[in-house]
Amino acid sequence: MSESGPKIKSTLGRIWGSKSTSDGDPGMEEIESPARQGWLGRLKAGLGKTSTRLSDGITGLFNKSTLSEDTLDDLENVLIEADLGLDTAERIIETLGKGRYEKGIQADDVRAVLKAEVERVLEPVARALKIDDSHKPHVILVVGVNGTGKTTTIGKLAAKFHSEGKKVVLAAGDTFRAAAIDQLKIWGQRTGSNVVARDIGSDAAGLVYDALAQAQDEGADVLLLDTAGRLQNKEGLMEELAKVNRVLHKLDPSAPHDVLLVLDATTGQNALSQVDVFRERTGVTGLIMTKLDGTARGGILVAISAKHGLAVHAIGVGEGVDDLQPFDAGEFAQAIAAG
Repeated sequence: MSESGPKIKSTLGRIWGSKSTSDGDPGMEEIESPARQGWLGRLKAGLGKTSTRLSDGITGLFNKSTLSEDTLDDLENVLIEADLGLDTAERIIETLGKGRYEKGIQADDVRAVLKAEVERVLEPVARALKIDDSHKPHVILVVGVNGTGKTTTIGKLAAKFHSEGKKVVLAAGDTFRAAAIDQLKIWGQRTGSNVVARDIGSDAAGLVYDALAQAQDEGADVLLLDTAGRLQNKEGLMEELAKVNRVLHKLDPSAPHDVLLVLDATTGQNALSQVDVFRERTGVTGLIMTKLDGTARGGILVAISAKHGLAVHAIGVGEGVDDLQPFDAGEFAQAIAAG
């Protein structure tokens, strides 16, 4: 293991909430508050572009003494432009309009309704990613288009599981990109995880079969499978992923046990269409959204959740190993509605 391994383990134990780690980290009772405070600060900063866009729009509209239908129409446009989705925008407008015409309303009142509605939508989908110890290994297939941060996310998940004392195997199933293979090998070194990799252009399904066989032989707790993401060749990609599923079934009929779709928040409405494609063809069970710190369109997570109701396991607001965190609906709603 590289020297960075223990550091990663210590950091992840603090942030992801494990009670202790095998290298003697103290329990969460002693360290949870400062670590969580640090994460909440990064989350608020990461969603700053989104919250500022919403807050500026709200403040600009609600500087009058009364609430009008025209003002609500303008607010609906602000919410939709922030990618919150039509359904969520309509519910916010309906709540604000109930019995309030010709009555005074402040921008803070609108933000409070926005926070409550966002949290209402997200609370049912905020679910932790749990490893089933009855599976040896628990197989996690990670899918998504190129550029979403799939491989980096896999590395960060490996660090999380390693911090919990789990034995992890990584499979470099994106056999068309040398950078993805090299990146996964680096994460393997950092986290003490074995990496199964082949030459560029190798058959991805064959590699996945070998990776599962190796993970079973080693008694690994978790197998994380990277995959290609060439959505411009959608049919070819989906056929490859279907083949990956078939070979997994040969060794473990219950695998994969999770299919995680990694989404890039900066793509806005394109992220919504990616969920449509991958869910239909790969049986996506949960989502991880990255790059929320680089966009004013963080509301797209709300629109996706309202439409699909898929579990949201984690979100990312930076490149650091501790910038991918379990998803909390209340924290997200507070950050996005901040004034």
